[in-house]
Amino acid sequence: MATTVQQRAPKKTDNNANQTHYYVTLIIAVVIGLAGVFFRFLQDSFLFTSISNILLIIGSIIGISTVFKIMK
Repeated sequence: MATTVQQRAPKKTDNNANQTHYYVTLIIAVVIGLAGVFFRFLQDSFLFTSISNILLIIGSIIGISTVFKIMK
C-alpha cells in the first residue's frame, strides 16, 4: 500500500513567550521586589517601612502585569 506525503507550509505562530524584553522586565521586577525586602530589614522606622512597601507593590505590579502579557 503506497502512501503519498503532501508538502505543507510551516505553521506561523505568534510566540510571545520567547521575546527577550518580557524576561528583562521580569528580572527588573524581581530586583525591585528584592530591594523592597532589603529596605524592610534596614531599620524599624516609618520611612523605611513605607519605602519597602512601595517597592514591593511596584515590583509585584510590574511582575504580574508582565506575566499576564506573556500569557496573552
